[in-house]
Amino acid sequence: MRRMTRILDGNIFALSEDNGDITSNPPGPSGFFAYDTRFLSIWRLSINGEQLHPLAVHEPSYNEIRFFLVPGNPTHYVDAKVSVIRDRWISESSFTERLTVLNHTGEPTDYLIRIDIDSDFASTYQVLLPRASQSRGYREVSEDRLRLGYRRERFHRTTEVSTSEPVEVDRHGMTFRIRVDRQGRWSTTLRVQSMILRPDGADVRDRLGHADRQAGTRSRPDLRQWLTEAPRLDCDWQPLATTYRRGLSDLASLRFSPLTAPHETMLAAGLPWLATITGRDSILTCFQILPFVSGTAATTLRLLALPQGTVLDDFRDEQPGKIISEFRQGEKVAFEEQPQSPYFGGADVTPLFVVLLDEYERWTGDGELVRHLEDAARAALHWIDEYGDLRGDGYLWYQRRNEQSGVINHCWKTTPEAICYADGRLPGLPRATCELQGYVYDAKRRGARLARDFWGDPAYADRLERQAEELKQRFNRDFWIDDGEYFALALGPDGDRVDALASNMGHLLWSGIVDEAHAPAVARHLMGPRLFSGWGVRTLGTGQARYNPLGYHVGTVWPFDNSLIAAGLRRYGFAAEAGIIAESLIEAAQHFGGQMPEAFAGYDRKLTRCPVPYPAANSPQASATGATFLLLRTLLGLEPYGEHLVVDPAIPQRFGRIEMLDIPGRWGRIDVIGSARLAIS
Repeated sequence: MRRMTRILDGNIFALSEDNGDITSNPPGPSGFFAYDTRFLSIWRLSINGEQLHPLAVHEPSYNEIRFFLVPGNPTHYVDAKVSVIRDRWISESSFTERLTVLNHTGEPTDYLIRIDIDSDFASTYQVLLPRASQSRGYREVSEDRLRLGYRRERFHRTTEVSTSEPVEVDRHGMTFRIRVDRQGRWSTTLRVQSMILRPDGADVRDRLGHADRQAGTRSRPDLRQWLTEAPRLDCDWQPLATTYRRGLSDLASLRFSPLTAPHETMLAAGLPWLATITGRDSILTCFQILPFVSGTAATTLRLLALPQGTVLDDFRDEQPGKIISEFRQGEKVAFEEQPQSPYFGGADVTPLFVVLLDEYERWTGDGELVRHLEDAARAALHWIDEYGDLRGDGYLWYQRRNEQSGVINHCWKTTPEAICYADGRLPGLPRATCELQGYVYDAKRRGARLARDFWGDPAYADRLERQAEELKQRFNRDFWIDDGEYFALALGPDGDRVDALASNMGHLLWSGIVDEAHAPAVARHLMGPRLFSGWGVRTLGTGQARYNPLGYHVGTVWPFDNSLIAAGLRRYGFAAEAGIIAESLIEAAQHFGGQMPEAFAGYDRKLTRCPVPYPAANSPQASATGATFLLLRTLLGLEPYGEHLVVDPAIPQRFGRIEMLDIPGRWGRIDVIGSARLAIS
């Protein structure tokens, strides 16, 4: 089986085999994708009728790749008479490939170079599923280019392929008949342009003011600047340095400009299945990276506030004040066969919006944005009480209103079986998962600070603080399971405790809703053998009926989840336990090339001795990437207080000395040096 390679530029990406070929037969996720549509489903190179085999693959940057190829099948020794180099890069909406053919013989030689080209224009959702086409597909052949098109009413997409050298173009690809001098070379540059067309034939992105979409543009010119402007890490433990730098690069690769905001930059949630805006991932990632890369938070808050819910819409699960969960632009969404245009099926996103707004101001001192988003934040807080409290008992519940295509679980564990009883039963709806209550508690406390300090409304601040305190008292009574000494995963529709042992209660420590008396027992469970695998905290504990170490939300280890748990443990004074999680995750990342994976298997460390990949994980994934940065903040004990940055390190011995230089914030930039014994700032 060939290895899959990938390059990306925000929400534009290409997946191919390790010889550079893109093929959708058998069906698979390979292709060139832009804005939730696959613009290339076949891109297959041959020379003299033979497929090519990779000798080496070089990836100099996240958005470019180089393949060194020879024709024929591999042998223990290749004495090739010809070789091919495929240089490929993507930028904005374009896919560019430079082919170089090298003749290694002593005679001029004729070659037949063929590129098979096709596009199914499938939405990202549909690339693995049979597709009932309603297209009026077409192909246009001209002397120097091939245009593939797909039109369904107002939905119109085209792929245009051109080349810099003379070529024979047919309906299914391009053929080059070339002669290469002895020991010579020949090259051509192929450009693939994706187009989102309006009825008048103009590209939507041109009309919306997207600047340079010219094919052939190389790497982002600001990548080096992005890396330079981030705080510099010097440390004794090399794996930490490796993961930190990989994290910065992965964050850079996920940057993109939304279609309707060409001059703003957000982070796509992950490649390949979440190369779009998702409210939850966007907010959590911005929170994680605030001490290191703060620029995306303001854009994220502004752009998430724009489509904030204003009406009751069952299809999209929209309600006034609710923040979006996901936004897509593919065909299924355009014709309301899927609701993500946008979709509001996330109960956690709205309180987290308020949490991020407050945290952003604490780090940056940007009171202007807090005042600008006052209406949005008030509407979000109002939604919690008016629409989120379905049973009128002061808790945040969820129940999907789109029964056909809406998601069942409106928490971060979205899979249907994720919220379960210990014996495997699934509760009915509505459900109130425990971490949602923690987010609400945190949002109300933070909203109170904003109301008092920026909105000039002390009475509203007092009310929010009173509601938060009442919620905390009620929660610690209703969710606590006495005989197990842990918090229930959720409340079921009858108010009964959904008693599965799960990682969600670690988020309760992060939010601060846990009574001090309960915190030691929670910490013991999180670090105990049922939840802690040796590499991190599992999403669901062993011994639960639905536990599966390869189950997406029922036994895998998620770095983002663990980063919040570690921060919560540190908040309640369990610094050693937080350090164990940080060290384990950094170690695990070394088995993934220094990258924090979205998730990996929950097998016990003693059993497998190395972390086992989760086969369908997004890579990179934004909030997993952000985990490294929140772990660093937790180890160094970084907290903004007014105009000052407080440092309180609790660093495991293995990390040795950690120096973070030029940490940005309202204080300007500051250096922090921490070890197990001292901190200097």
